Amino acid sequence: MGFGLEGAGGGGLGAGMIPLWDSQAHKRPPFFTVVLILANLVVFGYELVLSAQGEAVLEGFVMRHALVPARLIAGWAEPEQWMTLGSHMFLHGGVAHVLGNCWFLWVFGNNVECKFGHVRFLLFYLATGLGAAGLQILVSPEAAVPMVGASGAISGVLGGYFILLPTAWIVTLVPWIVPIIPVPAFLFLILWFGLQAVNGFGVLMDGTAGAGGVAWWAHAGGFVTGVCLTLWAKSNRWVRK
Repeated sequence: MGFGLEGAGGGGLGAGMIPLWDSQAHKRPPFFTVVLILANLVVFGYELVLSAQGEAVLEGFVMRHALVPARLIAGWAEPEQWMTLGSHMFLHGGVAHVLGNCWFLWVFGNNVECKFGHVRFLLFYLATGLGAAGLQILVSPEAAVPMVGASGAISGVLGGYFILLPTAWIVTLVPWIVPIIPVPAFLFLILWFGLQAVNGFGVLMDGTAGAGGVAWWAHAGGFVTGVCLTLWAKSNRWVRK
């Protein structure tokens, strides 16, 4: 099921590093983090059911609810096109894609939700997903390949974590150095964001920003949106100390 521009969490989000857990214990139940993970898994389960009915059935469902920048711009007056700005966040292109995204959301989301509170975290998550989609559309408005995945919104959660918990430790699997090492959160996230930027500029230079693969600019856009929203929230005392 390879429909999406956004890559799997372990490949696209992972930057070659896979977070296993963080050192910061969350003090409140991460209600919406769990709800969002379950929503992604349930929708992916439905995709598997459709896939069993035939590839054409699944492709029709994905194409209807995925975000296609060129289609959205051409049909800007059609409400169903604007709905894809939200629906695409819950579709995934494969098992590794959905599991990787859900794992990143669990590792980083529970403490960000603890800081924001439940409802504000949900609004924050959805807003960063929109910011991610917005930058991807801005960079490749002519793209006709469907964009699916929660990676953009989860990138926003990473941006929030970067501001709220920069000194936490992320126990990380780093296959190209040593198996498992603790990495400061600010370093992990700087390296992660640097990879998104480097690859994003790389596809721009190659003229392939609208091609299939990983939506690097959606990741970067989500992260920057998350950083900006978190700074704004802190200045307005919307986050817990």
